Amino acid sequence: MIGGIVMSQSNLEKQEAKLKALNQKIKAEKNKIEQRLGKQIIRSANLDYGTLTTPQIKMIAKKVADFLN
Repeated sequence: MIGGIVMSQSNLEKQEAKLKALNQKIKAEKNKIEQRLGKQIIRSANLDYGTLTTPQIKMIAKKVADFLN
């Protein structure tokens, strides 16, 4: 029975590694989408990256969210 337990732990560890890799891939894809969306909003609104402050970014994000909701 010990061999079965070791085999199960090995399979579990492999599945956990796959899940971790998949979660990292999902996170990376979400980041790419967020960056593309932000860039497109900035371009469409003719905003200047250099002059955007954090409060302005938050205000723009809220306005976009309010519009979409």
